[in-house]
Amino acid sequence: MELSQVRLLVTDFPSCYRFYREVLRLEPQFEAPDGPYAKFSPDGGTAAIALQDRAQMAEVLGELGEPPTAYRSLVVLHLDDLDGYCAEITARGAELLNGPAPMTDRMRVAHLKDPAGNLIELQEWLATRG
Repeated sequence: MELSQVRLLVTDFPSCYRFYREVLRLEPQFEAPDGPYAKFSPDGGTAAIALQDRAQMAEVLGELGEPPTAYRSLVVLHLDDLDGYCAEITARGAELLNGPAPMTDRMRVAHLKDPAGNLIELQEWLATRG
């Protein structure tokens, strides 16, 4: 398991994107000034700071309404065996909010909260096809 990113869930994506890019001078991995997602790797390593539109994350979690969600951030952990790890942690008392389930054609995810209510995303990258 490795730390993949700390993701900040934001309501004003363009302003936050400009802040990280223009004020902090972090280079985005791809251009996405209007969102809904951007990733910055400050040290060129594997861990990153990411921005995601808060309403989009609420939709993933099935939490619709105003405000879209109370979450402001989440920690993302990368795993090689998402199903196995989810089975282990649920056996130890963790409650999954959703998943394991596809997030895109390239990854599967599961979400849970820690005892303080902080959101955690577990990711498994799928082998690229083609």
